[in-house]
Order: sequence, then C-alpha cells, then structure tokens
Amino acid sequence: MGRYADKACELFVNDANCAQAVFAAFADKMGLDRVYALKLASSFGGGMGRLREVCGAVSGMFMVAGALYGYDYNDDEKKKEHYALIQKLAAKFTAEHGTIICRDLLKIASEVPSPIPTKRDAEFYKARPCVRFVETAARLTEELIEDKE
Repeated sequence: MGRYADKACELFVNDANCAQAVFAAFADKMGLDRVYALKLASSFGGGMGRLREVCGAVSGMFMVAGALYGYDYNDDEKKKEHYALIQKLAAKFTAEHGTIICRDLLKIASEVPSPIPTKRDAEFYKARPCVRFVETAARLTEELIEDKE
C-alpha cells in the first residue's frame, strides 16, 4: 500500500467512516485541516448517511478528485473532462469489487435504513470488508495523483 492508502486504512480502523477515511487521508494534499476534512466527508459514510447507496470510500475518492482536479464554474468542456475522470475511477473500483453501491458491496438486502451506526468492535472488522474498499479507493486516488503530477 502507498502512504495515503495506509493513512486511510488507519483512519478507518480508528473510527472514521469510510468516506472520512479516504477524504481526510488526503487533507494535506488538498490543503485542508484534517478535522475540517473529516467534517466535510462525514455525511457520506455508510453509502451516504447509511442509506447504503454509493460506497462512502468511493464518494471520498470522488471528493478528493473534485478538490484537486474539479471545475469551479459551468464550463462544459471542463465538466466533460471531470465527469470522464470520475467515471474512469468508478470503472476501476468496479473492476476490482464488482460495484460502487454500498448495499451490494456488503451483500445486504434492501433494508429500511437506520441512522444508528454499527458498533465498531473486533466482530465488525472481521465481518465487514469495508477496509478493503477504503484501501482500494485511496490507492486509486494515489494513482490518479501520480498520473497527474
């Protein structure tokens, strides 16, 4: 693993949600305070507020890509380039894990979403593959940055 992927996994196992772990791992690269980065990404954990939609790690990856390479006004050419970049990242994640949808990654049926977070204990980390998704998203983000630099 690379430096940022290691940092993302460490944040995740120390109670950051999946989106926070990926996004905050790159806080220094984006010129953000880590606490501020954790707050910005806090809504995207658990597939967006635990709705089990787009994986939070993927959302964190997209947020870093936007912060570093996104567009700031409605410029169709820049928007097209950025959306192509996001679609390429999504395709790479999907190639490794089959989907970017949280409920499908976790193999859970559509359930009534609960806002109550799952307790983080040894059983959680043993049963949940989320740290793998955090690692993948952070690694793909690192690769993107390396390619751009």
